[in-house]
Amino acid sequence: MNSFKNLIVAHRKFLLAGLATALLGFLGGALIGLALPFTLFLVLMVVGGSYLTLKNPAGQPTRRILLRFVAMSLTTLIIIQAVPYGRQHSNPSTRNEPAWVTPETRDLMVRACFDCHSNEVTWPWYANVAPLSWAVTHHVDEGRDEVNYSDIDTKPDDNTIEVIVDSEMPPGYYTAFGLHASGNLTFDEKETLLAGLRSTPGFIEKEDED
Repeated sequence: MNSFKNLIVAHRKFLLAGLATALLGFLGGALIGLALPFTLFLVLMVVGGSYLTLKNPAGQPTRRILLRFVAMSLTTLIIIQAVPYGRQHSNPSTRNEPAWVTPETRDLMVRACFDCHSNEVTWPWYANVAPLSWAVTHHVDEGRDEVNYSDIDTKPDDNTIEVIVDSEMPPGYYTAFGLHASGNLTFDEKETLLAGLRSTPGFIEKEDED
């Protein structure tokens, strides 16, 4: 027990720096919507790499430890650019869109939803830079699996109206930092979209459960 306590005390500077790095990493991952396994992988690379490349972490000054974390973070950023995931951007052909009741309904859906839920994704420049490319690709893959408005199923859609009413879509990270500003619909635009969806064949609204 004492030996473990002594180890903690001896490495307290490194542990504090590692904890701060982990917290920043998980916060950053949450802000960009990066999947938890990817975030954990990056944090482990930075913290583990910093520990392995520091000779006798217990005896290092705080400045050197912090510089090592910064250097390892930059090294990790460079290394992960070689990961192929997130670089294959595809937009298959449109096969079966809903019969939108008005062009305005489709335009509002394009602005708010099509960059994750269609085959007409506008891939931004940062979709080629890891780990942002991982997050963007994951969002699109997940979004298309949930519902793809370019290849809509024949079964009724009972979720789209609900998530718009509940302000679950678009998610916060989609419009964070001023990104996809056009996806931030005004109250009137949201009401117009909902009215259009309620009149578009295939979209149904769940009844409120008591």
